[in-house]
Amino acid sequence: MIHLGKMRSFATTVLAALAFLFLAAFSLFPGRVFDPAKTISITAVGDIMMGSTYPTPILPPNDGASLFDGVRDSLNGADIVFGNLEAPFLEKGIARKCAGVRSNGVGCFEFRMPTRYVKYLSQSGFNTVGVANNHILDFGGEGLQSTLKTLKAAGIAAVGGERVARFNIRGKNVVLVGFSFSCPHESTSILNLLKAAETVQNLKKENDIVIVSFHGGAEGKEALHVSDVNELFGSEMRGNVVKFSRTAVDAGADMVIGHGPHVLRAMEIYRGKLIVYSLGNFLTYGRFNIKGPNGISLILKANIDSSTGNFTSGQIIPVKLKERGIPFLDADKESIRLVRQLTEEDIKSSSLMITENGHLYPHGVALVTMGKAKLFSLLDHLKKSVNPGASIP
Repeated sequence: MIHLGKMRSFATTVLAALAFLFLAAFSLFPGRVFDPAKTISITAVGDIMMGSTYPTPILPPNDGASLFDGVRDSLNGADIVFGNLEAPFLEKGIARKCAGVRSNGVGCFEFRMPTRYVKYLSQSGFNTVGVANNHILDFGGEGLQSTLKTLKAAGIAAVGGERVARFNIRGKNVVLVGFSFSCPHESTSILNLLKAAETVQNLKKENDIVIVSFHGGAEGKEALHVSDVNELFGSEMRGNVVKFSRTAVDAGADMVIGHGPHVLRAMEIYRGKLIVYSLGNFLTYGRFNIKGPNGISLILKANIDSSTGNFTSGQIIPVKLKERGIPFLDADKESIRLVRQLTEEDIKSSSLMITENGHLYPHGVALVTMGKAKLFSLLDHLKKSVNPGASIP
């Protein structure tokens, strides 16, 4: 029979050991996770195409005024609100991309958004959008210049190619740069890793935080999974997005945000930095396939340490595309389950924890952030088991 005094002594030792372990873990992440003053907050979403007047007009109800109503409150509030602009802003013009283009086996599509629709982006909190993609030149240089002029007038910074977005956030210089398989400049092509790394390195020399956006990878429901290989869509080379993303981090990037596949993909923490391999479709009215995984979307909230650039915490806000491509919050949380599954299957050594409610943490931070209440509950239970009526002070 074990003496009651020995049981109490053993329990006391266990309590002390657990408390020590918790304090040791907490000391590894001192306050930064919880201090907004030392955090850069980013909200990022996938592809945006708010309706097209070409080849025939397919525009949303109420001339687009309610497009963001279901998600606007979840977009506002971050230091940076970013999405991929999947069409040019232009009133007229001649379509250029598909004319005389030999088929790559998957078809060719061109879009043209009314310039007045830019106000819906600014009203929803966007302060920067990506233009490094395979649709921004659907109407050639005329479409690109109209887009840049329209965005500038609305106070939204364009990111892509030689155009970078610069912010000063609580004394930190933050820059966003955009790469694509379709960029004509090798310095911002995901197909030239050496040049891409050089671009990131040069930006890092002049800035505290560098955020990289890329457009690449295959498309559609067959492209949910990501791996360290070159990807094709039809006969078109779309790059090795894993190698590109990790190369960008090695060169100094503090976060990497992917677009292009039109479906969600895995996320990972690599060398302390968050990589998001695809944010899928977000608001793609009328001309996009939103069946199955193409209609499962999310709003990503990410916090990074303003001193180190390391990812500290985040959240997946689940979204579903309905009514021909309009985003609504999704109570069924499909995107959380999908991204958790893809991350578990595709990123074998990921240190990213994704909870059932969509909260994102590095594994060590998760121990501290999520485990505190459970730990004290366990300590309280142990203490009461040997000393009924006692509680943790």
